[in-house]
Amino acid sequence: MKKFEIEGHEPSYLPEEGQWELVWADEFDGTELDRTKWDFRLNFWGKPFEAYTDQGVILDGNSHLELHRVEKDGHYVSAQLQTGSNSFDPPKDSDRFWPLGTIKEPTFQHRYGYYECRCKFQKEPDVMWSAFWLQAPTIGTNYDPKWCGVECDIMEYFAEGENTSGNIYGGYGHQCKEDGRIKYKLEDTPDGWHYFGLDWQEDGYVYYCDGKEMARCNQAVSAVPQFILLTTEIRGYRFDKPLKVGEYMEDGKTPKKRYDGFVDDAFIVDFVRVYDRVKRG
Repeated sequence: MKKFEIEGHEPSYLPEEGQWELVWADEFDGTELDRTKWDFRLNFWGKPFEAYTDQGVILDGNSHLELHRVEKDGHYVSAQLQTGSNSFDPPKDSDRFWPLGTIKEPTFQHRYGYYECRCKFQKEPDVMWSAFWLQAPTIGTNYDPKWCGVECDIMEYFAEGENTSGNIYGGYGHQCKEDGRIKYKLEDTPDGWHYFGLDWQEDGYVYYCDGKEMARCNQAVSAVPQFILLTTEIRGYRFDKPLKVGEYMEDGKTPKKRYDGFVDDAFIVDFVRVYDRVKRG
């Protein structure tokens, strides 16, 4: 990987091949979330989802975004940030014949390029997982995923010291398939920060962690613009067993033990950047 300097901020580390130009970024400067870049995901499968919130999002004044879990009605909830939205998530908002809700105009969607974040993980993934990923608004709506997009999981942190990367395509039903999805051990860094990147080009995807290639896949390469997500989620909601304050999930399904850990735990992000490979000629 080669270093790309960003004045006043930590550098990027980009694939050696080709030249790159920065096309979109959030360095999380200031103390307020830039709502021209990010929106909140508050719905799931066409209904408001109790696990999601627009609270617990902090910019610390030192160019870091913090996504904290917060308490609501005796349970934990947490935030999901996105630069676009799915066609199947907004609740129906009219009595007309079309059963889908209104899709918001995306703040950012892009096709191909290098997508990078630098982050520090929450201390208790047994309570709250975190992820940096791309999704298409129309995933699963065409038999050929090239024309409806895929889910690109650049980083998912479900278990302590372990990451997941790779693609999901074909929608989320019986046609759901995976390509290049791997789990790997996360190596310690001196300061606890980690780099995650995705090189998405016409011929496939390459996933990186801390400058090392982790996975490749090319079975279903999206040719449509996709949006960016930085997400957290409290375990248990998708099993109709939301995590109560004072508990954590031992097996991902059932509250097992008292939770006496990090009361103010957070997923922390230093930056998100998108680069395009410069074409010659």
